[in-house]
Amino acid sequence: MRQALRTADQIGEALRRARKAQGLTQGDLSARTNLRVATISSLENGEPGTRLATLLSVLAALELELQLEPRAGGADPEDIF
Repeated sequence: MRQALRTADQIGEALRRARKAQGLTQGDLSARTNLRVATISSLENGEPGTRLATLLSVLAALELELQLEPRAGGADPEDIF
C-alpha cells in the first residue's frame, strides 16, 4: 500500500483503512499502543496537534513505517501551504 499522504486528513484515513484491513477496532489499537481510544479517533480524523510520538506508536502497532521521498513534480513548498 504505497500512497502519497500530504495532509493530516489523508494520513488519518490511511491509518483507518490499515486498521480496518487488519480487522482491528480502535479499542484493539488502543490496547496495543496504550493510547486512549479518543486519541486514536483524533488521529484517524486528522485532528491537528497530534504528537509525532503518537503517530509513530500507531504506525508501529499497525506494522507500518514512515518513509520520506521527494515530492513528485517538484512543487514549491510555498504553494502547498
